[in-house]
Amino acid sequence: MPLPCRGSRGSPACHRSNSVSGNYFTVDLHSTNTIGSRMVEIQLQMSERALELLVLPDHPCYILDLGCGSGLSGHVIEDNSHMWVGIDISPAMLGVAVEREIEGDLILGDLGHGVPFRAGAFDAAVSVSALQWLCNADRKFHNPVKRLYKFFSTLYACLSRTARAVFQFYPENNEQVELITSQAMKAGFFGGVVVDYPNSTKAKKFFLVLMTGESMSALPAGLGAEDNVDRNRIQYSKKGNSKHDPLRGTKGKLAKKSKAWIKQKKQRWARQGKETRPDSKYTGRHRSGRL
Repeated sequence: MPLPCRGSRGSPACHRSNSVSGNYFTVDLHSTNTIGSRMVEIQLQMSERALELLVLPDHPCYILDLGCGSGLSGHVIEDNSHMWVGIDISPAMLGVAVEREIEGDLILGDLGHGVPFRAGAFDAAVSVSALQWLCNADRKFHNPVKRLYKFFSTLYACLSRTARAVFQFYPENNEQVELITSQAMKAGFFGGVVVDYPNSTKAKKFFLVLMTGESMSALPAGLGAEDNVDRNRIQYSKKGNSKHDPLRGTKGKLAKKSKAWIKQKKQRWARQGKETRPDSKYTGRHRSGRL
């Protein structure tokens, strides 16, 4: 059975979530006591950075924590005088959050099924180290493209039209970044990827910054790369990304609308399940413009 919403607010924005099997993701509650302080410190730092990228107003806001786990991000949200609701797929991790007596409301649910909240319920959304799991097909019936779109479309609906959503995530490769951003833009978001410390192997962090408003503000600069600001800000829009994803260097960039560029784009569309015309001898050929 799903955990109900819990907390003093009574969660007016909440609908009943679908049940999720407890066997999907389990954690030894005893082992959580042995988590290194360094790991906790990193988690808290990433949560603080994600909250900074939200650019929240001075007054208290209502924030959705996606993949809240044991409530570490929620603790940072509370310290900044905001209210929050957390959703996570793991009953064990939510149990830890309850034991820690966090102030936020908790819901058991799979993000791939969408987020079960009313339209415009939240002022912002934040997520730390959870988004990349939606790219996996952990069960036979899982389709990463459909799960990502379901997640982003329902998230877009439950955010106000001035809201931001910030995701710290760990992409495995270029294709994951493109898959995630394409589904977010398809759902209606604007935004891009901010990369902190892009020249560091260990400290590099990826943040997907999404906005709901039509007038998209400029993306913030990533940390640790003041000498090359453009390199650690990759902007996207509904019409597509203007640059390659942040995992790819500038070398080897294909000329736009060249034959190779068109074939690469068609292959990408095919991987995403979009209808794509087969190649022919006319693919990529420039027309003279004469009748």
